[in-house]
Amino acid sequence: MAFDSLTALIHMEGHGPYVWTCYGVFLLVMVSLVVLSVRKHNTVIQSCRRSYESEGGKQTRDHKPAATFSRVNISQEQ
Repeated sequence: MAFDSLTALIHMEGHGPYVWTCYGVFLLVMVSLVVLSVRKHNTVIQSCRRSYESEGGKQTRDHKPAATFSRVNISQEQ
């Protein structure tokens, strides 16, 4: 181990306060990014659900798909 004791690890020859402050700020930023991302994700999911539920009664039975996936036969001239 590079340090003789836990106190030496925390103190880091006078650089400890700066190093541990950087680790703390980094950890705080990462946790806040995760929390904000989860909250935003949940908000978007709820918005999509509300939109889907509100459009549920507006669809008609005569709705035709915009495209079909049937195979098209193209004759090749030789």
